[in-house]
Amino acid sequence: MSNNKKNFDVIISGGGLSGSLMALSLADLTKADGSLLSIAIIETNKPEANESEANRSEITALAEHKATQHHNTPPLFDDRVLALSHASAKYLDSVDVWQHLSADACPIEKIDISDRGHYGKARIEAEEHCVSALGYVIAMAKIGEGQLKVLASKSNVQWFSPDTITDINWQPDNERLCEQDHGLSSRVGLTEGNTVNNSVVDVTLSSGNILKTSLLLACDGANSPCRQLANIEVNKSDYQQVALIANVATKQAHSNKAFERFTEFGPIAMLPLVALKNQKNRCSLVWTMSAQQGEQLLALSDDEFSCQLELAFGSWLGAITQVGKRDVYPLVLLQAKQQTYHRLALIGNAAHTIHPIAGQGFNLGLRDVQLMASLIEQQLKSQTDIGSFSLLNEYSQQREQDQKQIITLTDSLVTLFANNLPPLVAGRNAGLKIMNYLQPLKNTLVNKLMGY
Repeated sequence: MSNNKKNFDVIISGGGLSGSLMALSLADLTKADGSLLSIAIIETNKPEANESEANRSEITALAEHKATQHHNTPPLFDDRVLALSHASAKYLDSVDVWQHLSADACPIEKIDISDRGHYGKARIEAEEHCVSALGYVIAMAKIGEGQLKVLASKSNVQWFSPDTITDINWQPDNERLCEQDHGLSSRVGLTEGNTVNNSVVDVTLSSGNILKTSLLLACDGANSPCRQLANIEVNKSDYQQVALIANVATKQAHSNKAFERFTEFGPIAMLPLVALKNQKNRCSLVWTMSAQQGEQLLALSDDEFSCQLELAFGSWLGAITQVGKRDVYPLVLLQAKQQTYHRLALIGNAAHTIHPIAGQGFNLGLRDVQLMASLIEQQLKSQTDIGSFSLLNEYSQQREQDQKQIITLTDSLVTLFANNLPPLVAGRNAGLKIMNYLQPLKNTLVNKLMGY
Protein backbone atom coordinates (compact mmCIF):
# COMPACT_ATOMS: atom_id res chain seq x y z
CA MET A 1 0.00 0.00 0.00
CA SER A 2 1.34 3.44 -0.89
CA ASN A 3 2.20 5.89 1.83
CA ASN A 4 -0.81 8.10 1.20
CA LYS A 5 -3.32 5.28 1.84
CA LYS A 6 -4.39 4.59 5.40
CA ASN A 7 -7.00 2.38 7.04
CA PHE A 8 -9.27 3.51 9.88
CA ASP A 9 -12.17 1.82 11.61
CA VAL A 10 -14.11 5.10 11.67
CA ILE A 11 -13.64 8.37 9.78
CA ILE A 12 -15.31 11.50 11.13
CA SER A 13 -15.81 14.38 8.72
CA GLY A 14 -15.69 17.60 10.77
CA GLY A 15 -13.86 18.36 14.00
CA GLY A 16 -16.30 20.88 15.48
CA LEU A 17 -18.61 20.24 18.42
CA SER A 18 -20.38 17.18 16.99
CA GLY A 19 -17.27 15.74 15.38
CA SER A 20 -14.96 16.04 18.37
CA LEU A 21 -17.70 14.71 20.67
CA MET A 22 -18.27 11.79 18.30
CA ALA A 23 -14.58 10.96 18.43
CA LEU A 24 -14.58 11.15 22.23
CA SER A 25 -17.60 8.88 22.44
CA LEU A 26 -15.83 6.20 20.39
CA ALA A 27 -12.22 6.63 21.52
CA ASP A 28 -12.35 4.15 24.43
CA LEU A 29 -14.23 1.39 22.59
CA THR A 30 -12.30 -1.80 21.91
CA LYS A 31 -12.43 -4.42 19.17
CA ALA A 32 -12.44 -8.20 19.55
CA ASP A 33 -8.64 -8.30 19.73
CA GLY A 34 -8.62 -5.79 22.59
CA SER A 35 -7.27 -2.91 20.53
CA LEU A 36 -8.93 0.49 20.44
CA LEU A 37 -10.86 1.71 17.42
CA SER A 38 -8.70 3.67 15.00
CA ILE A 39 -10.37 7.01 14.33
CA ALA A 40 -9.60 9.76 11.82
CA ILE A 41 -10.98 13.32 12.05
CA ILE A 42 -10.93 15.43 8.90
CA GLU A 43 -11.19 19.15 9.68
CA THR A 44 -11.04 22.12 7.32
CA ASN A 45 -9.78 24.77 9.75
CA LYS A 46 -6.04 25.24 9.99
CA PRO A 47 -4.56 24.84 13.47
CA GLU A 48 -1.70 27.06 14.59
CA ALA A 49 0.84 24.26 14.65
CA ASN A 50 3.82 23.38 12.53
CA GLU A 51 3.00 20.51 10.18
CA SER A 52 5.90 18.48 11.57
CA GLU A 53 4.63 18.62 15.15
CA ALA A 54 3.13 15.57 16.77
CA ASN A 55 -0.56 14.83 16.39
CA ARG A 56 -1.24 15.64 20.05
CA SER A 57 0.26 19.10 19.69
CA GLU A 58 -1.97 19.64 16.68
CA ILE A 59 -5.09 18.87 18.70
CA THR A 60 -4.00 21.24 21.46
CA ALA A 61 -3.38 23.93 18.86
CA LEU A 62 -6.91 23.50 17.56
CA ALA A 63 -8.23 24.35 21.01
CA GLU A 64 -6.04 27.44 21.26
CA HIS A 65 -6.58 28.50 17.66
CA LYS A 66 -10.23 29.50 18.01
CA ALA A 67 -9.31 32.54 20.12
CA THR A 68 -6.68 33.91 17.75
CA GLN A 69 -8.21 33.49 14.30
CA HIS A 70 -8.83 36.46 12.05
CA HIS A 71 -12.43 37.23 11.17
CA ASN A 72 -11.97 36.06 7.57
CA THR A 73 -11.13 32.53 8.75
CA PRO A 74 -14.09 30.36 9.80
CA PRO A 75 -13.58 29.46 13.47
CA LEU A 76 -13.79 25.88 14.67
CA PHE A 77 -16.10 27.06 17.46
CA ASP A 78 -17.78 30.47 17.24
CA ASP A 79 -18.78 32.99 19.93
CA ARG A 80 -22.37 31.89 20.44
CA VAL A 81 -23.66 30.34 23.65
CA LEU A 82 -25.57 27.10 23.92
CA ALA A 83 -28.31 25.98 26.27
CA LEU A 84 -27.31 22.49 27.34
CA SER A 85 -30.16 20.29 28.50
CA HIS A 86 -29.88 18.37 31.75
CA ALA A 87 -29.38 15.12 29.80
CA SER A 88 -26.69 16.70 27.59
CA ALA A 89 -24.69 17.83 30.62
CA LYS A 90 -24.88 14.30 32.03
CA TYR A 91 -23.58 12.85 28.78
CA LEU A 92 -20.69 15.32 28.64
CA ASP A 93 -19.86 14.24 32.18
CA SER A 94 -19.82 10.59 31.08
CA VAL A 95 -17.09 11.34 28.52
CA ASP A 96 -15.03 13.36 31.05
CA VAL A 97 -15.70 16.75 29.46
CA TRP A 98 -17.95 18.30 32.11
CA GLN A 99 -15.05 18.71 34.56
CA HIS A 100 -13.61 21.26 32.11
CA LEU A 101 -16.95 23.08 31.67
CA SER A 102 -18.67 23.26 35.04
CA ALA A 103 -16.96 26.48 36.18
CA ASP A 104 -18.11 28.31 33.03
CA ALA A 105 -21.62 26.83 32.86
CA CYS A 106 -24.46 28.80 34.41
CA PRO A 107 -27.26 26.58 35.76
CA ILE A 108 -30.82 27.33 34.72
CA GLU A 109 -32.87 26.92 37.87
CA LYS A 110 -36.04 28.63 36.66
CA ILE A 111 -37.67 29.54 33.33
CA ASP A 112 -40.23 32.30 32.87
CA ILE A 113 -42.33 32.18 29.69
CA SER A 114 -44.51 35.19 28.83
CA ASP A 115 -46.33 36.85 25.94
CA ARG A 116 -45.69 40.61 25.74
CA GLY A 117 -48.85 42.66 26.21
CA HIS A 118 -50.94 39.67 27.32
CA TYR A 119 -51.71 37.96 30.60
CA GLY A 120 -50.42 34.47 29.81
CA LYS A 121 -47.37 33.38 31.78
CA ALA A 122 -45.79 30.05 32.70
CA ARG A 123 -43.06 29.29 35.20
CA ILE A 124 -40.87 26.21 35.36
CA GLU A 125 -38.64 25.47 38.35
CA ALA A 126 -35.93 22.84 38.63
CA GLU A 127 -36.91 22.08 42.22
CA GLU A 128 -40.35 20.92 41.08
CA HIS A 129 -38.69 18.30 38.89
CA CYS A 130 -36.19 17.06 41.49
CA VAL A 131 -33.09 18.39 39.73
CA SER A 132 -30.66 21.14 40.71
CA ALA A 133 -30.77 22.66 37.20
CA LEU A 134 -33.05 22.29 34.20
CA GLY A 135 -30.03 22.89 31.98
CA TYR A 136 -26.93 25.05 31.64
CA VAL A 137 -25.82 28.00 29.53
CA ILE A 138 -22.24 28.02 28.28
CA ALA A 139 -20.21 29.44 25.40
CA MET A 140 -19.87 27.13 22.42
CA ALA A 141 -16.12 27.77 22.42
CA LYS A 142 -15.82 26.53 26.01
CA ILE A 143 -17.46 23.23 25.10
CA GLY A 144 -15.14 22.89 22.13
CA GLU A 145 -12.07 23.60 24.23
CA GLY A 146 -13.14 21.09 26.85
CA GLN A 147 -13.71 18.37 24.28
CA LEU A 148 -10.36 18.99 22.61
CA LYS A 149 -8.57 18.84 25.97
CA VAL A 150 -9.89 15.35 26.57
CA LEU A 151 -9.26 14.30 22.95
CA ALA A 152 -5.60 15.31 23.30
CA SER A 153 -5.02 12.22 25.46
CA LYS A 154 -6.48 9.79 22.91
CA SER A 155 -3.60 8.31 20.92
CA ASN A 156 -5.94 6.35 18.63
CA VAL A 157 -7.49 9.54 17.20
CA GLN A 158 -5.62 11.09 14.27
CA TRP A 159 -6.38 14.53 12.86
CA PHE A 160 -6.11 15.44 9.18
CA SER A 161 -6.19 19.22 9.40
CA PRO A 162 -6.31 21.47 7.50
CA ASP A 163 -7.84 19.08 5.00
CA THR A 164 -11.10 18.42 3.20
CA ILE A 165 -12.90 15.51 1.59
CA THR A 166 -12.91 15.83 -2.19
CA ASP A 167 -14.36 12.44 -3.13
CA ILE A 168 -15.93 9.34 -1.61
CA ASN A 169 -15.70 6.08 -3.50
CA TRP A 170 -18.10 3.23 -2.72
CA GLN A 171 -15.78 0.69 -4.27
CA PRO A 172 -16.94 -1.59 -7.11
CA ASP A 173 -15.53 -5.05 -6.37
CA ASN A 174 -16.66 -8.66 -6.10
CA GLU A 175 -19.48 -8.67 -3.55
CA ARG A 176 -23.11 -8.04 -4.36
CA LEU A 177 -24.65 -5.01 -2.69
CA CYS A 178 -27.78 -5.60 -0.68
CA GLU A 179 -30.75 -4.18 -2.60
CA GLN A 180 -32.11 -2.40 0.44
CA ASP A 181 -28.81 -0.58 1.09
CA HIS A 182 -30.34 2.86 0.41
CA GLY A 183 -30.55 2.58 -3.35
CA LEU A 184 -26.79 2.70 -3.87
CA SER A 185 -26.96 0.42 -6.94
CA SER A 186 -28.89 2.83 -9.11
CA ARG A 187 -26.98 5.87 -7.87
CA VAL A 188 -23.54 4.51 -8.80
CA GLY A 189 -24.75 3.00 -12.08
CA LEU A 190 -24.87 -0.67 -11.06
CA THR A 191 -27.13 -3.05 -12.94
CA GLU A 192 -28.17 -6.67 -12.34
CA GLY A 193 -25.06 -8.81 -12.34
CA ASN A 194 -22.75 -5.98 -11.29
CA THR A 195 -21.33 -6.09 -7.79
CA VAL A 196 -19.89 -3.83 -5.14
CA ASN A 197 -17.57 -4.29 -2.16
CA ASN A 198 -19.64 -3.71 0.97
CA SER A 199 -16.78 -3.80 3.44
CA VAL A 200 -15.07 -0.43 2.93
CA VAL A 201 -15.32 3.04 1.41
CA ASP A 202 -12.46 5.17 0.15
CA VAL A 203 -12.29 8.83 1.20
CA THR A 204 -10.02 11.05 -0.88
CA LEU A 205 -8.67 14.22 0.74
CA SER A 206 -7.46 17.44 -0.82
CA SER A 207 -4.00 16.65 0.61
CA GLY A 208 -3.81 13.57 -1.61
CA ASN A 209 -4.33 11.12 1.23
CA ILE A 210 -6.76 8.27 0.60
CA LEU A 211 -8.38 6.91 3.75
CA LYS A 212 -10.27 3.62 3.91
CA THR A 213 -12.94 2.97 6.50
CA SER A 214 -15.78 0.72 7.55
CA LEU A 215 -17.89 3.68 8.68
CA LEU A 216 -17.94 7.34 7.68
CA LEU A 217 -19.71 9.74 10.07
CA ALA A 218 -20.65 13.12 8.63
CA CYS A 219 -20.38 15.71 11.42
CA ASP A 220 -19.61 18.43 8.89
CA GLY A 221 -22.44 20.90 9.33
CA ALA A 222 -25.46 22.17 7.44
CA ASN A 223 -23.52 22.29 4.16
CA SER A 224 -22.14 18.78 4.70
CA PRO A 225 -19.71 17.76 1.91
CA CYS A 226 -20.38 14.10 2.71
CA ARG A 227 -24.12 14.54 2.34
CA GLN A 228 -23.61 16.29 -0.98
CA LEU A 229 -21.20 13.65 -2.28
CA ALA A 230 -23.76 10.98 -1.40
CA ASN A 231 -26.41 13.00 -3.29
CA ILE A 232 -28.70 13.01 -0.27
CA GLU A 233 -31.40 15.59 -0.82
CA VAL A 234 -32.72 17.95 1.86
CA ASN A 235 -35.98 19.60 2.70
CA LYS A 236 -35.23 23.25 3.35
CA SER A 237 -37.54 25.93 4.65
CA ASP A 238 -36.43 29.53 5.15
CA TYR A 239 -38.12 31.02 8.21
CA GLN A 240 -37.60 34.51 6.76
CA GLN A 241 -36.14 35.38 10.13
CA VAL A 242 -32.77 36.02 11.71
CA ALA A 243 -31.52 35.53 15.25
CA LEU A 244 -29.80 38.57 16.72
CA ILE A 245 -27.20 37.41 19.24
CA ALA A 246 -25.44 39.50 21.88
CA ASN A 247 -24.27 39.31 25.48
CA VAL A 248 -25.83 42.02 27.63
CA ALA A 249 -25.52 43.23 31.21
CA THR A 250 -28.58 44.11 33.29
CA LYS A 251 -29.19 46.21 36.37
CA GLN A 252 -30.81 43.36 38.26
CA ALA A 253 -29.33 39.91 38.83
CA HIS A 254 -30.76 37.07 36.75
CA SER A 255 -30.66 34.69 39.75
CA ASN A 256 -30.11 31.73 37.39
CA LYS A 257 -33.43 32.35 35.70
CA ALA A 258 -33.96 32.11 31.92
CA PHE A 259 -36.64 34.14 30.15
CA GLU A 260 -38.56 33.31 26.97
CA ARG A 261 -40.52 36.43 26.03
CA PHE A 262 -42.76 36.41 22.96
CA THR A 263 -43.14 39.76 21.22
CA GLU A 264 -44.68 41.08 18.01
CA PHE A 265 -41.18 41.12 16.47
CA GLY A 266 -40.35 37.58 17.54
CA PRO A 267 -39.33 35.64 20.65
CA ILE A 268 -36.66 37.02 22.97
CA ALA A 269 -34.59 34.58 25.00
CA MET A 270 -32.50 35.96 27.85
CA LEU A 271 -30.24 33.21 29.12
CA PRO A 272 -28.25 33.56 32.36
CA LEU A 273 -24.44 33.59 32.14
CA VAL A 274 -21.80 33.08 34.81
CA ALA A 275 -20.56 36.23 36.49
CA LEU A 276 -17.26 37.83 35.53
CA LYS A 277 -15.10 39.90 37.86
CA ASN A 278 -16.05 43.15 36.17
CA GLN A 279 -19.65 42.22 35.30
CA LYS A 280 -21.87 40.05 37.48
CA ASN A 281 -25.29 40.44 35.86
CA ARG A 282 -24.69 38.92 32.43
CA CYS A 283 -27.17 37.36 30.02
CA SER A 284 -27.02 35.96 26.53
CA LEU A 285 -29.65 37.49 24.26
CA VAL A 286 -31.20 35.56 21.37
CA TRP A 287 -33.77 37.78 19.64
CA THR A 288 -35.68 36.45 16.63
CA MET A 289 -36.95 38.93 14.03
CA SER A 290 -37.18 39.68 10.33
CA ALA A 291 -33.96 40.28 8.40
CA GLN A 292 -34.95 43.92 7.88
CA GLN A 293 -35.49 44.47 11.60
CA GLY A 294 -32.17 42.78 12.27
CA GLU A 295 -30.36 45.22 9.97
CA GLN A 296 -32.06 48.17 11.65
CA LEU A 297 -31.12 47.01 15.14
CA LEU A 298 -27.53 46.31 14.11
CA ALA A 299 -27.24 49.88 12.85
CA LEU A 300 -28.25 51.40 16.20
CA SER A 301 -25.80 52.65 18.79
CA ASP A 302 -25.48 50.60 21.96
CA ASP A 303 -27.64 53.07 23.88
CA GLU A 304 -30.32 53.08 21.19
CA PHE A 305 -30.28 49.30 21.02
CA SER A 306 -30.58 49.04 24.80
CA CYS A 307 -33.69 51.20 24.72
CA GLN A 308 -35.30 49.06 22.02
CA LEU A 309 -34.48 45.88 23.91
CA GLU A 310 -35.90 47.25 27.16
CA LEU A 311 -39.13 48.19 25.37
CA ALA A 312 -39.52 44.71 23.88
CA PHE A 313 -38.31 42.64 26.83
CA GLY A 314 -39.77 44.67 29.63
CA SER A 315 -38.45 45.39 33.11
CA TRP A 316 -37.89 41.80 34.22
CA LEU A 317 -34.17 42.44 34.78
CA GLY A 318 -34.21 46.21 35.02
CA ALA A 319 -32.26 48.45 32.66
CA ILE A 320 -29.82 47.10 30.07
CA THR A 321 -26.53 48.56 31.28
CA GLN A 322 -24.12 47.19 28.67
CA VAL A 323 -24.32 45.58 25.24
CA GLY A 324 -21.66 43.35 23.71
CA LYS A 325 -20.94 42.57 20.07
CA ARG A 326 -24.11 42.01 18.03
CA ASP A 327 -24.39 39.43 15.26
CA VAL A 328 -27.26 38.09 13.20
CA TYR A 329 -27.72 34.56 11.87
CA PRO A 330 -30.32 33.53 9.26
CA LEU A 331 -32.78 30.90 10.48
CA VAL A 332 -33.48 27.93 8.25
CA LEU A 333 -35.11 24.57 8.88
CA LEU A 334 -33.11 21.87 7.13
CA GLN A 335 -33.87 18.15 7.16
CA ALA A 336 -31.96 15.50 5.22
CA LYS A 337 -34.37 13.22 3.36
CA GLN A 338 -32.41 10.24 4.66
CA GLN A 339 -30.15 9.87 7.67
CA THR A 340 -27.82 7.26 6.19
CA TYR A 341 -26.23 5.95 3.03
CA HIS A 342 -23.85 3.09 2.29
CA ARG A 343 -21.48 3.07 5.33
CA LEU A 344 -22.35 6.71 5.98
CA ALA A 345 -24.45 8.36 8.71
CA LEU A 346 -25.33 12.03 9.10
CA ILE A 347 -24.82 13.49 12.58
CA GLY A 348 -25.99 16.83 14.02
CA ASN A 349 -26.39 19.76 11.65
CA ALA A 350 -25.51 17.58 8.66
CA ALA A 351 -28.87 15.89 9.25
CA HIS A 352 -30.93 18.75 10.68
CA THR A 353 -30.81 22.43 11.60
CA ILE A 354 -33.76 23.86 13.52
CA HIS A 355 -35.16 27.11 14.88
CA PRO A 356 -33.49 28.22 18.16
CA ILE A 357 -36.79 29.07 19.86
CA ALA A 358 -36.50 26.25 22.41
CA GLY A 359 -32.70 25.99 22.46
CA GLN A 360 -32.72 22.38 21.26
CA GLY A 361 -30.35 22.35 18.25
CA PHE A 362 -27.10 21.16 19.85
CA ASN A 363 -28.95 18.87 22.25
CA LEU A 364 -30.65 17.14 19.32
CA GLY A 365 -27.27 16.61 17.63
CA LEU A 366 -25.75 15.34 20.86
CA ARG A 367 -28.40 12.63 20.99
CA ASP A 368 -27.39 11.64 17.44
CA VAL A 369 -23.84 11.17 18.74
CA GLN A 370 -25.00 9.30 21.84
CA LEU A 371 -27.10 6.80 19.90
CA MET A 372 -24.45 6.17 17.23
CA ALA A 373 -21.81 5.51 19.89
CA SER A 374 -24.16 3.11 21.68
CA LEU A 375 -24.95 1.19 18.49
CA ILE A 376 -21.27 0.89 17.55
CA GLU A 377 -20.48 -0.38 21.05
CA GLN A 378 -23.17 -3.06 20.68
CA GLN A 379 -21.76 -4.12 17.30
CA LEU A 380 -18.25 -4.40 18.74
CA LYS A 381 -19.46 -6.52 21.64
CA SER A 382 -21.23 -8.89 19.26
CA GLN A 383 -18.21 -8.79 16.92
CA THR A 384 -20.29 -7.64 13.97
CA ASP A 385 -19.68 -5.04 11.27
CA ILE A 386 -19.83 -1.47 12.63
CA GLY A 387 -20.77 -0.10 9.21
CA SER A 388 -23.48 -2.64 8.43
CA PHE A 389 -26.85 -1.86 6.95
CA SER A 390 -28.55 -3.13 10.13
CA LEU A 391 -26.68 -0.62 12.32
CA LEU A 392 -27.38 2.28 9.97
CA ASN A 393 -31.03 1.30 9.64
CA GLU A 394 -31.40 1.11 13.43
CA TYR A 395 -29.78 4.54 13.80
CA SER A 396 -32.08 6.07 11.20
CA GLN A 397 -35.25 4.62 12.68
CA GLN A 398 -34.45 5.52 16.29
CA ARG A 399 -33.42 9.10 15.55
CA GLU A 400 -36.36 9.86 13.28
CA GLN A 401 -38.97 10.02 16.04
CA ASP A 402 -36.96 12.30 18.34
CA GLN A 403 -36.07 14.64 15.51
CA LYS A 404 -39.67 14.87 14.32
CA GLN A 405 -40.91 15.63 17.84
CA ILE A 406 -38.40 18.44 18.38
CA ILE A 407 -38.96 19.94 14.93
CA THR A 408 -42.73 19.81 15.45
CA LEU A 409 -42.35 21.48 18.86
CA THR A 410 -40.15 24.31 17.60
CA ASP A 411 -42.19 24.85 14.42
CA SER A 412 -45.42 24.94 16.42
CA LEU A 413 -44.03 27.54 18.82
CA VAL A 414 -42.80 29.70 15.93
CA THR A 415 -46.22 29.56 14.23
CA LEU A 416 -48.26 29.99 17.40
CA PHE A 417 -46.38 32.96 18.82
CA ALA A 418 -45.74 34.73 15.51
CA ASN A 419 -49.45 35.05 14.80
CA ASN A 420 -51.53 37.90 16.22
CA LEU A 421 -54.95 36.60 15.22
CA PRO A 422 -57.20 37.11 18.28
CA PRO A 423 -58.28 33.44 18.63
CA LEU A 424 -54.65 32.27 18.58
CA VAL A 425 -53.56 34.98 21.01
CA ALA A 426 -56.33 34.00 23.42
CA GLY A 427 -55.60 30.30 23.01
CA ARG A 428 -51.86 30.51 23.58
CA ASN A 429 -52.23 32.73 26.64
CA ALA A 430 -54.81 30.40 28.13
CA GLY A 431 -52.42 27.53 27.39
CA LEU A 432 -49.55 29.24 29.19
CA LYS A 433 -51.78 29.87 32.21
CA ILE A 434 -53.18 26.35 32.25
CA MET A 435 -49.72 24.79 32.06
CA ASN A 436 -48.95 26.18 35.52
CA TYR A 437 -51.74 24.05 36.99
CA LEU A 438 -51.72 20.92 34.82
CA GLN A 439 -48.68 19.06 36.13
CA PRO A 440 -48.78 16.16 33.61
CA LEU A 441 -48.75 18.66 30.72
CA LYS A 442 -45.90 20.61 32.30
CA ASN A 443 -43.94 17.44 33.05
CA THR A 444 -44.18 16.30 29.42
CA LEU A 445 -42.84 19.63 28.15
CA VAL A 446 -40.11 19.91 30.78
CA ASN A 447 -38.89 16.35 30.21
CA LYS A 448 -38.56 17.06 26.50
CA LEU A 449 -36.68 20.31 27.16
CA MET A 450 -34.40 18.49 29.60
CA GLY A 451 -33.56 15.93 26.91
CA TYR A 452 -35.54 12.95 28.25
